[in-house]
Amino acid sequence: MGNRCIAGESLGTTGFSYTLSLINGKYKMTILYTLMEFKVVRFNEIKRYIGDISYKTLSSALKELEKDQLVHREEYPQIPPKVEYSLTERGKSLIPILDGMCEWGDKNRL
Repeated sequence: MGNRCIAGESLGTTGFSYTLSLINGKYKMTILYTLMEFKVVRFNEIKRYIGDISYKTLSSALKELEKDQLVHREEYPQIPPKVEYSLTERGKSLIPILDGMCEWGDKNRL
């Protein structure tokens, strides 16, 4: 199977640790999954889909995901303001991981 990611390193320097630093957080994976499924989503649609998340928490998580270049924020100059979120190419590269998590959950659900 080749060398393991963690072999000969401390956990903090592995690709696993870096990936986790980007997606770690109570709602980040759910936000990414929402954008994966629905492609382009407005803020209130994400809020409705997730349900139990405050506006402040959602806003903060989206800003972090945008800063990490996983999510693209498109603001339209109109009244009322319109903002849409989607995955960047970098964010889309997480889709196989998200799909794998879905498959694992379907197979191992108790």
